[in-house]
Amino acid sequence: MNRINKSNITGKEGESETQRFLERKGYRILHKNWRWHHYELDIVAATPDGLIVFVEVKTRGKDCLLSPEESVDNAKIRRIVMAADAYIRKYNISVPARFDIVSLTGVPGEFDITHIEDAFLAPVH
Repeated sequence: MNRINKSNITGKEGESETQRFLERKGYRILHKNWRWHHYELDIVAATPDGLIVFVEVKTRGKDCLLSPEESVDNAKIRRIVMAADAYIRKYNISVPARFDIVSLTGVPGEFDITHIEDAFLAPVH
């Protein structure tokens, strides 16, 4: 299996594991891999207290030098925020929103999971 296919499989496993992790915390998953033009939101969820959360999932093997969340740079944040804005408008959302990152390291079935709530704010124009 080539590196790209293995990476895609690990990423999908990470998203599935994140969904289970969030559901155990009482979150309700609204959408996975929601697309708007060429932007994507990995997971959109509602918290038990009514917030909407846009979750960026980052999965890496144990041998990576950078932590998964370090790959969420300013350009990625702008893309997530633009997609979240489109989502809020499309579904006429009027509750507070938050941006989280769920970082998974390891291999499927043995991931170490870190949930970073309020990982970043939407940039002000």
